[in-house]
Amino acid sequence: MLASLVVTASLKRSSWKRPCLKRFSLKRSLPLLLPVVLGSIPVLAQAGLDDVHVTPRSLAASPSIASSGLTAGLHVIKKDVNLVLVPVSVIDPMQRIVVGLQSDNFQVFEGKKAQEIRHFSSEDAPVSVGIILDTSGSMRDKLERVREAVHQFCGSANVQDEFFMITFSDTPRLAKDFTSEPADLESELLYTRANGRTSLLDAIYMGVGKMKEAKYPRKALLIISDGGDNHSRYSEHDIEEAVRESDVVVYSIGTFDRYVPTQEELMGPSLLSEIAEPTGGQAFTITSPTEMPDIAKLIGTALRTQYVLGYRPDDVPRDGKWHKINVKLKLPKQLAFLHAHWKMGYYATAQ
Repeated sequence: MLASLVVTASLKRSSWKRPCLKRFSLKRSLPLLLPVVLGSIPVLAQAGLDDVHVTPRSLAASPSIASSGLTAGLHVIKKDVNLVLVPVSVIDPMQRIVVGLQSDNFQVFEGKKAQEIRHFSSEDAPVSVGIILDTSGSMRDKLERVREAVHQFCGSANVQDEFFMITFSDTPRLAKDFTSEPADLESELLYTRANGRTSLLDAIYMGVGKMKEAKYPRKALLIISDGGDNHSRYSEHDIEEAVRESDVVVYSIGTFDRYVPTQEELMGPSLLSEIAEPTGGQAFTITSPTEMPDIAKLIGTALRTQYVLGYRPDDVPRDGKWHKINVKLKLPKQLAFLHAHWKMGYYATAQ
């Protein structure tokens, strides 16, 4: 039986002004609770607001990178895939998040084979979050909005969440180790200054490695940057593989100057999208930093409103290969416009 639904609203895509909150409801004939309003965001590049808890393979760094110190703590622990946890978000065509569904509203497939859902939850579970901030010279006039965005993101957090923060310009730096106090991050940002170039890819790699120390199985990275990479030792392919093989969902906020873009800024939206989308995360592209706090708040709330589906493969895979996951919704015809988003699979251990 279909449960009552809550639909949260986002900004009209055509609006580039600071958003105002709006309510949304489905047909009056559907059993709905009052909407919980998230806020409205202009979006150019998007993926699903979801993540899959998977078993990563080990990741080897090239000698030149290993010698730089960036790989410290990056050795990924191998585990057996006994219970695959699949966090899923459900949205409508206007990118509004829907909650209130039950386990019998979902079907999960590994490859073409249907799986029995043995675990289902929709409660707000704590998350380990890494915030990766661009502090290169081009961010000089945007840091105040970055501080506000971090404040909004942490303001929507679970009180049990833990955070770390990496800043990057010429090189990435662990600005704040894991803490359960968001105020620690904001205090660190008071003394942050913008200068230098953009080692975005190296910073993401460091963030993935830092997640080895995370307390919780749910993990997410939030990247805030205004351009593509121009000073990293890792390649885009290296980072895409590292992120795909981890159990970390990536969200990004890219603010780009549409009038005087550099080559790196022109490539920035596609770079962030290609990193975030395979993880089941979402890449937001904006042209005004004033939108940054509202998007950060939306991302923080999205982490609070995911369904988690769990299944056990009939034969626990030990082939070291990519196993594709598919999720389908079982809904009445009048709700056929709703869509699920999830990470597309996991790597099994080879042992």
